[in-house]
Amino acid sequence: MQKQILFVCLGNICRSPLAEAIFKHQIAKRGLGDKYLADSCGTSNFHIGDRPDPRAIRNARQHEVEINHVGRQISINDFLEFDLILAMDHSNYQYASDLSGKAPLAKAELKLIRSFDPDAFGLQDVPDPWYGSEQGFEEVFQMLWRSCDELINQLEKGKAMVKKAEKLSETSL
Repeated sequence: MQKQILFVCLGNICRSPLAEAIFKHQIAKRGLGDKYLADSCGTSNFHIGDRPDPRAIRNARQHEVEINHVGRQISINDFLEFDLILAMDHSNYQYASDLSGKAPLAKAELKLIRSFDPDAFGLQDVPDPWYGSEQGFEEVFQMLWRSCDELINQLEKGKAMVKKAEKLSETSL
């Protein structure tokens, strides 16, 4: 059974599709593509049906990462379908948290993506590069690269811990 990960930002044209593409790229490089499913969305409805910002696409391509996404808005159903929802900043985290309250059978765990960034130094928000220059997209790419790398490490470590616990249970029988 695949673990389903959803990345969330405001408009779903910069940060979250970039995080989705980085995550997919990294799991493919590790040969884990069959274990994880990733998607992204926005808390606003500003860019439903839109392709990601051209600067995000250019930045990703500079790192040999392809973004293939069409903007969509987060829904209550996402909390029922996804296992882990990762918000880019506190504002989107709060919106998602409020929405999850409307899904009483929600299974998704909600976190900030930079909670996985080993270089976050207590900073939890991924800044929105839409308002800035190409350099802002590069800084966001690096934050998301580190965060996704550590996220995958922890997901795989968690799977190994479960398998180890199962083996211990079997041997004690």
